[in-house]
Amino acid sequence: MHPENALRRRLLLAGAAGLAAATAVPGTAQARDAEAIEPDIDSTGTWDARSPQGNIGVLQYRPSRIVVHHTVSTNTSDLSRAQAHAHAHWVQDLHLDKNGWVDTGYHFLVSRGGWITEGRHGSLQALTGGRNFVLGSHTSGQNDQAVGIACEGAYHAGAVPPDAQWDVLVVLCAYVCERYGIPSAQLYGHKDYGETLCPGVYHDMLPRLREEVAAARAA
Repeated sequence: MHPENALRRRLLLAGAAGLAAATAVPGTAQARDAEAIEPDIDSTGTWDARSPQGNIGVLQYRPSRIVVHHTVSTNTSDLSRAQAHAHAHWVQDLHLDKNGWVDTGYHFLVSRGGWITEGRHGSLQALTGGRNFVLGSHTSGQNDQAVGIACEGAYHAGAVPPDAQWDVLVVLCAYVCERYGIPSAQLYGHKDYGETLCPGVYHDMLPRLREEVAAARAA
């Protein structure tokens, strides 16, 4: 792992345990208050996203759950922030040009290197406010109820998520739950709501994810 990524991960985990990080490094968690750890999230402006192809709906209520996905992209060994941004572009291009959607379907993406990018425009602002959320396009029947978080990579056939991705997913889910008042038990996988293999092995790891999110919130 690149030294910067390793340091960022250590600081993030320290933040999740309720410790104050002395130095701000891209991707580290910063203490927002006594109950929530706010991870660094690169906005659509930061990674230079394309403009939406139409209007994005903002729902004037809070989501009730999180749905985890994987993007079925290459399991790259490039753990850099630049790769996270390239992946965000790849997903947006796919959703705009192939699926014909207004924007990226997911609210947030977590790269294999542990970098978080905002997916659909407006998702980060809504999350920070904690009172409304953006209508997504990630799970049939759940787009107006759930925050969609997608993990970079393909996790069928026993592929194992990198530690950096897992650790940051835990912190992001804990933060989303805290901001929106979502119980830690309300974390699901895409396949819970349809005929799909998504999110691969992440689905088998959901009990662990719920436990670690609950622990991060209680720390």
